[in-house]
Amino acid sequence: MTMPDATDNKNLEGGGFRARVQKVGGYLAGMIMPNIAAFIAWGLITALFIPDGWLPNATLEALVAPILFFLLPILIGYTGGRMVHGQRGAVVGAIATMGVIVPSAETVLQPQVENGTGVPMFLGAMIMGPLAALIIKLIDEAIQDKVPSGFEMLIDNFSAGIVGALAAIGGVYGIGPVVENLIVWLGNGVETLVNNNLLPLASIFVEPAKVLFLNNAINHGVLSPLGAVEASEAGKSILFMVESNPGPGLGILLAYMFFGPRSMRPTAPGAIIIHFLGGIHEIYFPYVLMKPVLILAAIAGGAAGLLTGTILDAGLVGPASPGSIFAYLTVAPRGGYFPVLAAVVVATAVSFAVASLLMGFGRGTKDEKVHRPEDGVLIGS
Repeated sequence: MTMPDATDNKNLEGGGFRARVQKVGGYLAGMIMPNIAAFIAWGLITALFIPDGWLPNATLEALVAPILFFLLPILIGYTGGRMVHGQRGAVVGAIATMGVIVPSAETVLQPQVENGTGVPMFLGAMIMGPLAALIIKLIDEAIQDKVPSGFEMLIDNFSAGIVGALAAIGGVYGIGPVVENLIVWLGNGVETLVNNNLLPLASIFVEPAKVLFLNNAINHGVLSPLGAVEASEAGKSILFMVESNPGPGLGILLAYMFFGPRSMRPTAPGAIIIHFLGGIHEIYFPYVLMKPVLILAAIAGGAAGLLTGTILDAGLVGPASPGSIFAYLTVAPRGGYFPVLAAVVVATAVSFAVASLLMGFGRGTKDEKVHRPEDGVLIGS
């Protein structure tokens, strides 16, 4: 559903909850969407060249981790900084983003996640980029017209360098531990639901975590170890399907293709191919961030898929990595294709229905408001 113009709905004005949510979604989308081509490039390289990909290639596979752990977060931090304070904010934001990347650097070439390490710091970049840019912006405003003539360049460079360095250090000791604690909290929540036979409710924790790019942490750090224990005893485990089910993301992308903002509809088919066939779920996360209420569609789809899988006794013999439909069929147990496919189909249908409802089934022709990084203003309706 395209959001009404602020002049048509007073709920979108001022400091109301709905207005705040829309503004947050606009800022997040403003950091992600200008870099969507980089996400697509990473998705294509990953889907093609990893060991489980279409064209396995060890040399080209070496591109995957550095792009995921370094390039994409830095691009996000750079763009977020530019939205706040132009080119100076962009540079400082990129420097600050390195501070939240470093805690994961030791495992960057071995992205199996243990105890919260090795997490792509997209969320940290979304925080550090704009925050560091805001700090340098405030400093620039404070010293404006107070710098002696001839020292402008010196002061500008050193002030930006000092702020960037301090922000990077703060990122190492601040945002990284916060994200790690968030992962531990989410993991404990999922494990509690599993132990109490309330697995469909795990989507309440898992789907928001995925959209915040913590999908690998949840899958490899929590669900895969638990699933491996269950599979060793029963020959299969539905826990392998909790995070990797492509249905919720497929439903949201289909809703965007038919009912989303008109400027976004042409991008959805390509994202569907990368997501559903390639198994690169990260490709649909920015679409949810642009309209945060769609997380409800992901939760509903994930829960419906897990409920269906539970009723039909679905399960996989191992992790579906990447989470494509091909990987699903590869690790489905012999004779267990119908329950697995049913869980994917139901998750897709429910997610599509809820997302379409939240989008108003395409009523209106105006686009969502998205912050443009060039000048920080809103574009669209």
